[in-house]
Amino acid sequence: MSVILCGTMGYLIGMINPAYIFGRLRGFDIRRRGSGNAGATNVTLVMGKAMGLLCALLDIIKSFVAYKLAKRLFPMLVYAGILAGCACVLGHIFPAWMGFQGGKGLACLAGMVLAYDRQVFLIMLVLEVIFALAVNYICVIPISASMVFPVVYGIQTHDAVGVLLLFVLAPVIVYKHLPNLRRIRAGQEARLSWLWNAKAEEARLKEHIAEADWEKAYRKADQKDA
Repeated sequence: MSVILCGTMGYLIGMINPAYIFGRLRGFDIRRRGSGNAGATNVTLVMGKAMGLLCALLDIIKSFVAYKLAKRLFPMLVYAGILAGCACVLGHIFPAWMGFQGGKGLACLAGMVLAYDRQVFLIMLVLEVIFALAVNYICVIPISASMVFPVVYGIQTHDAVGVLLLFVLAPVIVYKHLPNLRRIRAGQEARLSWLWNAKAEEARLKEHIAEADWEKAYRKADQKDA
C-alpha cells in the first residue's frame, strides 16, 4: 500500500504543469505552439526567457518536493524518494487531465537529482551544460542525464529497486525526445544558441520550415488560439 500511495502522490504532483497553465491563462494551448511540448524549453521559445525560466524552476521544485515529501512520509521505503520522483516525471510527461500529453521531463528529472544530492546535481549540471554547448542542442541533456543518473545512483546507494525504477524511466525520456532528434536531422530543431542569438536562429529555421507552419507554431504569445 505504501508503494502505491508514494507513487500516486508523485504522479499527482507531476501533473501540475505550469507551462500548460500559463499558456491557458494567455488564451492558447502551449502544445499547439513552437515544438508542441508542454514544457519550459518550449515556453522559452513561445513566451520568452523569463517565462521559460519560471516554468523550469517550478518543474524542478515540484519533483524536488515530491522526492523530499516521499522520504518523510514513507521512511520504511528505501527507494521512496526515487519512486515519487520517477512518478512525478511520469505525471509531468503523461498527465491524465491533459490527455496524457504533457512535457518531456528535463526539469523534473533535474529536481529529482537535486533532491537526491546537491553535489551530484552540480557536477551533472556542469557536465551537461558543456555537452549541450558543444552540440548546440538542449535535448541532449535529458537524454544523456536519464542514462547517467541511474548509474551514479546505483554506485552510490546500491539500491537495486531505485536503480530499476530509474532505468525504466530512462527509455521513456529518450522516447519523448525522438521527435527532437528527427527535427535535428531535418534542420528544424531550435538550437541552444536561440537563447543569445534568436534572430540568426529564426532565420535558419525559416529556411527549413514552411512559412505557414512557422507562423502557426511561432506566432506571438499574445495571439489566442482560434
